[in-house]
Amino acid sequence: MSNREVAIQQTVPVHDTADVVIIGGGPAGTAAAISAARCGKKTILLEHSGQLGGMGTLGNVSIFMGVGNVTGIYREFISDFMPAALPQSHHQSIWPQYSPFELRHYLNQKLEKEGVKVYYHTSFVAPIMQGNRITGVIANTRSGLRAFEGKVCIDCTGDARVAIEAGVPVRSGREEDGLTQPMTLMFMMQDTGKPVPQYLPDDCYRYETVADLPQGRHLYWEQSDSGTLLVNMTRVKGNGADIEDINYAEKEALRQVFSVANYLQRNNYENYILSHIPGQVGVRETNQIEGRYTLTEDDLTGGMRFEDVVAQTNYEIDIHNPTGGANTDERKLDGYDIPYRCMLPLAVEGLIVAGRSISATHVAMSSMRVQATCYALGQAAGIAAALAVETGNPLADIPVPDLHRRLADQGVVFAQ
Repeated sequence: MSNREVAIQQTVPVHDTADVVIIGGGPAGTAAAISAARCGKKTILLEHSGQLGGMGTLGNVSIFMGVGNVTGIYREFISDFMPAALPQSHHQSIWPQYSPFELRHYLNQKLEKEGVKVYYHTSFVAPIMQGNRITGVIANTRSGLRAFEGKVCIDCTGDARVAIEAGVPVRSGREEDGLTQPMTLMFMMQDTGKPVPQYLPDDCYRYETVADLPQGRHLYWEQSDSGTLLVNMTRVKGNGADIEDINYAEKEALRQVFSVANYLQRNNYENYILSHIPGQVGVRETNQIEGRYTLTEDDLTGGMRFEDVVAQTNYEIDIHNPTGGANTDERKLDGYDIPYRCMLPLAVEGLIVAGRSISATHVAMSSMRVQATCYALGQAAGIAAALAVETGNPLADIPVPDLHRRLADQGVVFAQ
């Protein structure tokens, strides 16, 4: 890695202006866009790829982990998109598997109906700053560099990219050595009804036993009605926000996909063909902002409740071994709150961070990182942004009772 630097100076045209600019169209970003638009605010969503849904569509992480609180926009998605899975109670865990292709189409339609302007193939480059306040972002588009101005910006990149470039301090990985949870390339296999030819490229691995597998276990979900197998059995050490680590992971994860598929074909799934490999590896953990409050392991295990609660979950502590080893630290939880302050970065005004890069320790993040919780955080972020625009208050000073009333108006129910 070179230590040399270059300086650039360029005049960039302003392409669009809005009340709320959201960077990143994963679960947090899509929910933030919907909730802000429903508050009557002009909302722009910038997505670096050609599809919404984040890892749920881009990475084929096509199962919603049980969070113990199926509420708000997340519940609405389930009701619209897979009504058979909708629980009667808001506080009943479900683990529905879905089609990433159908979710992609659903989200396109949903945001269009909500009046959100989505810009695809638009990648964040730099924040626009006035002192310590962010007033928009510069992005790389198919038309070149363009500026998007907003009264409030919401960083839903998953890597805290906007926050970092705006000067927000961040942490990465576990406290003792900075190692993050490993990456995984999930894939699908399909039952053809007859034995299929087995394929194992020369540079791949021939796994013979469960102990040989990257995670040392079988981890997949089978849909008997469609004959689809969703497989989560690859594991690659590295930080998905590091350019060299991600370069290695994309190649190594693909090798493991072919290797695991071959293993399954030789062990009870001889009729299953490798049917879908997503275009990019799934990333669990990268950067956490330093916020006005940091969610901790003690908060999770102690079932903490906060006056400024914006999301609740009982999803387990779930730490895939950061060294790349086969074991996984899994610990059940009864449920806890995530406070609004975790989304408010230190030192920068006009910015909310929603999704897995909120202010949380390595252990706490392992529980709150799943899609359903990110939808909840995004929904709260969108409403908070709208309230800041309406009142003129700093994001840290919006009235929490007003935030809770708006959340309730949008279908959010909190457990007491």
